[in-house]
Amino acid sequence: MKKIINTIWLTKFWLPIIIIFLLLINWLAATFHTRIDFTNEKRFTLSAATKKLIGELDAPVRIDVFLKGSFPSGFKKLSNSAAEILQEFKEIAGNKIQYNFIGPDELVSNTNTTWGDTLIAMGLAPINIKAQIKSGEQQQYAFPAAIVHYKENEIPVLLFEKKGITDKNVTGSITYSELNSAEALLEYKFADAISKLTQALRPMIAYSIGNGEPGDARSFDLAQDVLLKDYDLRTINLNKQLCNADTFKLLMIVKPIKSFTEEEKLKIDQFVMRGGKLLMFVDKLEAELDSLQSMSNQVVAYDRNLEINDLLFKYGVRINSDLVMDLQCDFLPFVTNGSDQMEYLHWNYFPLFESKSNHVINKNLSLVSSQFVNSIDTVEAEGIKKTILLSSSPNARTIATPALISGNENVNSPEDAKFKKANIPVAVLLEGKFQSLFSNRLSQAMIDTLAQYGTVFQPDCFANNKIIVVADGDMVLNSVGKDGPLPMGVNRYTAGTQYAYQFANKDFLKNCLDYLINPSGLADAKSKDYSLRMLDTKKVNAQKGFWQLINIAIPIILVMLLAILFQFVRKRKYTVA
Repeated sequence: MKKIINTIWLTKFWLPIIIIFLLLINWLAATFHTRIDFTNEKRFTLSAATKKLIGELDAPVRIDVFLKGSFPSGFKKLSNSAAEILQEFKEIAGNKIQYNFIGPDELVSNTNTTWGDTLIAMGLAPINIKAQIKSGEQQQYAFPAAIVHYKENEIPVLLFEKKGITDKNVTGSITYSELNSAEALLEYKFADAISKLTQALRPMIAYSIGNGEPGDARSFDLAQDVLLKDYDLRTINLNKQLCNADTFKLLMIVKPIKSFTEEEKLKIDQFVMRGGKLLMFVDKLEAELDSLQSMSNQVVAYDRNLEINDLLFKYGVRINSDLVMDLQCDFLPFVTNGSDQMEYLHWNYFPLFESKSNHVINKNLSLVSSQFVNSIDTVEAEGIKKTILLSSSPNARTIATPALISGNENVNSPEDAKFKKANIPVAVLLEGKFQSLFSNRLSQAMIDTLAQYGTVFQPDCFANNKIIVVADGDMVLNSVGKDGPLPMGVNRYTAGTQYAYQFANKDFLKNCLDYLINPSGLADAKSKDYSLRMLDTKKVNAQKGFWQLINIAIPIILVMLLAILFQFVRKRKYTVA
């Protein structure tokens, strides 16, 4: 009787029970939302800084991505990855994040202008993709870019840049590694754009001009495309002004040519002691390519006597009076013996430095070009951590100075046996609580100088601080061609030739600035690295037939076996003895 009652109860109420159960599951899923990222590189896990940034949005952010259309597999994957990252943003910010994928051929609302033309007008040139189709070869253009909108402002974002190509309309071979690196940077690029749009005040940078630092056309790209673009830039003469750490986040010193006085060094020192960040690109030696006039002339490289060695030594670094020569170097034109024609040869005094990807600053960084660069040594400084950011190739050497540099010496092949040194440091990051150089040597004149600006002497840092020292002043300057300033990292002697290449100098500078003073703290997002899992071509060719057999034959055999088993069981069950 009890069994009959239970059966009737279940028959009558099973449908309401299932409906209530499903409603409960949906309520729980909507209220308690969680996801598990099983990827090794945690590609679907946003960094803490990104989560904080988008979680605190006070107004909607709209992101238009121009990767809609029929693309080769690599760009299709980049488009899918962008959609996945933006969906992760939306999971946290809700309706505060809105995104659309737009084709470059689509018309801008209420206009007859395509989005492609609009992007070109904004300086986002297309990349020419060489696509193979059955009827032959055709050219296909892609705009791997986005525009991030916030309130009344917007920022264009390049999602993929062909490394080294100065003209984006030039067809270049796009590698899976480059596309993979672009995928890894998607979170950072979107988050960085949102950070710049939402920050109330831009960090202020002081650019020193008191010791002969360049302010002419050579600093055009540095000022216009880097400093003024993302920061509030002011020039400062340390001989006449105090660099106040409460006002300026960073003091930048680029290629000084005049000696620093004790008063100027005191101002730099006290700026650092009060938490100001210091970024220095210093040429210790006087050695300029223009001094050669022609490649057959000679020039002597000698010490500039900048009188800044003691300050840097106190902070934990020493710039040596030598020159780094490297077999991994840029090209320059030479007149070879027995010929009146110019030939492009490697110039060992223009090293190309590589990074070990040991820090967020040099993560995924391409080669960085330099000219007449010195080596750097790290020295003992209590509590200071030193990180080498750039170093030479395994085939390098240093020469003592004063040194005679001749354009003729590179006409003959260099003696490779002399290039035995590896990983010669040329750029160093210093972090920690720095001690003042003037702690035990403060004169009354120095005290009076500080009192003049309403401040008192600070013997050490309040908290951990950061300094970056690079032993090349030309690294962040641009060459000037016949038509005006060239982009940073482009050699004017190879521009317009088959040897033309834009090195990663600007990327290195931006990374340094971001790490030193960017308030968003997006370093973790920028240091992401996606593993590129490529198929082994040799294995694929060798085992192709085996795996085809597995994929085709095994399912058929399994279906046949199951059918035979089913018939056997059925026959035994229903056969009358």
